[in-house]
Amino acid sequence: MEQLPKIAKLKDGTVVTLRTVTKQDGPALLAFFRSLPKDDRLFLKEDVTQQEVIDRWLKEDESGNAYPIVAEHNSKIVGDATLHLNRHGWQRNMAEIRCVVARELQKKGLGTILMHELVAYAHKEGVNKITAKMMDSQVSAQNAFKKLGFRKEYELKDFVVDISGKPHNLVIMVNDVSALWKTMEDLLVYSDMRTRD
Repeated sequence: MEQLPKIAKLKDGTVVTLRTVTKQDGPALLAFFRSLPKDDRLFLKEDVTQQEVIDRWLKEDESGNAYPIVAEHNSKIVGDATLHLNRHGWQRNMAEIRCVVARELQKKGLGTILMHELVAYAHKEGVNKITAKMMDSQVSAQNAFKKLGFRKEYELKDFVVDISGKPHNLVIMVNDVSALWKTMEDLLVYSDMRTRD
């Protein structure tokens, strides 16, 4: 796995910089999440427009139990992805993946590129299963993960609520890291990625 930061070119030729999150990214992350349309934020686990949520995330990142990366374009964050690791106990072979991309760069391969970096990190850390959790109404997200080879393992009825307070079923999808790595390598044939000097 090449070290970050690196440059990546999307399907439409847009060039982004991929890098790990730093303590100084609080204002830029907050601006990114506040710029997302409400529909894109409705199903996120927390209200990411709140300063205290971002502050807590940055503090949690220091623990080593999360590997957060961002994509930047024109000095603005346009994508955020995190691998949440279980460092101890009986789920230490598992991790959860989360990814959010700015509306204007969706369907251009950025989500796949960000997840590729997280899968590479998971492989390096000895993780062999990755989960993705979403609400039942997030059909497009489920379809995107299915294209990557994820399968639905569970659907828990009325298990979560969106930020407006409406209950939803929680869908848990799973994939093996080795299978996911192969799928993502195939999907990234078009992409030009190189380490930034």
